Amino acid sequence: MKALVLAPFTPDSLAQLRDVLPTTYESWTDTRRLADPEELAGRIEAEGYSIVVVEADFLPEEVFQGAPGLRLVGVCRSSLDHVDVAAATRHGVALINAPGRNAQAVAELTIGLMLALARRLCWLDSYVKGGRWQNPVEPYISLRGSELAGKTLGILGLGRVGCRVAQLADAFGMRVLAYDPYVVATDALGSLNTNVQLIPTLTDLLGQSEYISIHVPDTPATAHLLDRQKLAMAQPGCRIINTSSYWAVEEAALVEALETGRVAGAAFDVFATHPIAPNNPLLRLDNVILTPHVGGATKETIARHSDLIVEDIRRFLQGFPPKHLVNPEIWWCSA
Repeated sequence: MKALVLAPFTPDSLAQLRDVLPTTYESWTDTRRLADPEELAGRIEAEGYSIVVVEADFLPEEVFQGAPGLRLVGVCRSSLDHVDVAAATRHGVALINAPGRNAQAVAELTIGLMLALARRLCWLDSYVKGGRWQNPVEPYISLRGSELAGKTLGILGLGRVGCRVAQLADAFGMRVLAYDPYVVATDALGSLNTNVQLIPTLTDLLGQSEYISIHVPDTPATAHLLDRQKLAMAQPGCRIINTSSYWAVEEAALVEALETGRVAGAAFDVFATHPIAPNNPLLRLDNVILTPHVGGATKETIARHSDLIVEDIRRFLQGFPPKHLVNPEIWWCSA
């Protein structure tokens, strides 16, 4: 067997992989390009790769149909929305992923954005660099911020990232509420070792939360989760942080709420397009912080997904089911 790795890997994990099979390494972060699906299928077949590892490359039906020698695909993400899972299963290709690889990174960014909103850090930075700090007393009067301790955080979505945000927020002394209709309180909260209250309805959570942090998957069920009606039910002066699904918030309604002050501030790391469209109305609001979709962009995230993928490839080569096998039916059917 041979492996083609198109995702960023740590040198140590790459060396471990090369110890067990010949491996070609061409990370998209080095080549600065994503593979054309049809070209990728042809290359896999022509060069005899049976294992392919991707992060950002799209794997539609054409890849699995055009590469009958493919046996395993490793996806260095938790989400599989860029991979045709059904097609992989039909063609007998095992799919593994890396759940939770960026939970710490995204959670830390979320807390950082909350702090930036609470203390107006981006504005203060430009205030000093722009030469507006002329009076040594004025900042103590007009530029006061607020502390996170004692404030209520409402978390939408209690998956791996949401749970980690809850732990960090609790450490800051915040009251933490969570809404997730797919979670049973005892299952989600039993191992958190933190004080999180699961709220039965989204309306109840919005009405009590001074900070609202969104951690839901990008699916039709979560589209406009915070629409105009729900935003009207939010606590006046709340702040919204979105590091997961751009479509979970109705943009026009949010912009209106930010302009009127009903929502005091917002921070977004996700957008309808990447990069953000130059006419996006969020760009002109000074109570909004925007980051370029870097929630999971840390060295540690790469190290985690590298370790997870290599461990599961080793198991696959030894004849054991991978720990993070997405389509286990292909394993038991072939066993």
